[in-house]
Amino acid sequence: MQYVRFGRSGLRVSRYTLGAMTFGSGEGIWSSIAGLSVDEAKRIISVALENGINLVDSADVYSQGQSETVLGQALKALQVDESKMMVATKVRLRTGSGPNEVGLGRSHIIRTVEKSLQRLQRDHIDLLQLHDRDNLTPLDETLRALDDLVMQGKVRHIGACNFSAAEMVQADGFSQQHGKARFTSNQVHYSLACRDIEFDIAKAAQQSDHALMIWSPLSGGYLSGKYAIKHEDDKQQGRRSKLNFPPVDVARVDPIVDELIAIGREMGCSAATVAHAWLLGRAEVTTVIIGAKNEQQLLQNLEAQTLVLSDEQLQKLNLLSQPAIPYPYWMQLFHDKDRI
Repeated sequence: MQYVRFGRSGLRVSRYTLGAMTFGSGEGIWSSIAGLSVDEAKRIISVALENGINLVDSADVYSQGQSETVLGQALKALQVDESKMMVATKVRLRTGSGPNEVGLGRSHIIRTVEKSLQRLQRDHIDLLQLHDRDNLTPLDETLRALDDLVMQGKVRHIGACNFSAAEMVQADGFSQQHGKARFTSNQVHYSLACRDIEFDIAKAAQQSDHALMIWSPLSGGYLSGKYAIKHEDDKQQGRRSKLNFPPVDVARVDPIVDELIAIGREMGCSAATVAHAWLLGRAEVTTVIIGAKNEQQLLQNLEAQTLVLSDEQLQKLNLLSQPAIPYPYWMQLFHDKDRI
């Protein structure tokens, strides 16, 4: 396993992060995503540890808190402390029916962190992330609450999730100006099916020295090929059969999947492994979050570490997955023609 510096922090994290979204057995959308018991989670965590993974990512809302509960019980049973496996979790989404059980206000953040610590059975969270933006709460209230938690030792590092480049720059500017804890990371969606971060988010992360954690590297499993089979009757059942998330432009992405399958056949591996290998080779990526429902899935994803794609294969994948150029970048390309 390769380890890299985590943003501006002194942490060194594995190129793969274990995703705990599959832990627990929640209701609603979680019924098709999660389902792992403590014993099953222990086996997954053991395989992750054996392969050098040192960070696991959860959230207070995954399976209505059961993800954190199962994770905490599994880590305690395995006697795994922060020196072997650090824990990241998130706050922002609704955790109850009350008017203040959602958002990034001081009350919700502090209350949720206390509950997360109880479920995780640890005295601190290694990385607390804002699960999304909250336009109803002033940014300074959110950042001051996070800084208080860091000063109290309950949180070691803070990060964001799904923040735009402008929002990361704004938060960084406030923290610098007022001497508060600064973001170390932004967790974003990035895959061959969705390369939008390359235009702004990745550039801002590089300039501010923020780590980029990648969620849904297979776009909800679509890049594995199991949902893109030509004949409708042959398609496998899975989370995408009930939840189209993250959204996929099938007409644009199916040719990418076909190429992933073809490369996989050439190299004796799965399409998913090829998709992961492409991600690991991107300079934008710090660590890739991988979830699994069994050991075989986890090990298959880990195979990508040793897979080296040829220049020709990379060129094909890059060309097929090239995103539409948004404004104002197409204006720049238009005018650059005069300079050639």
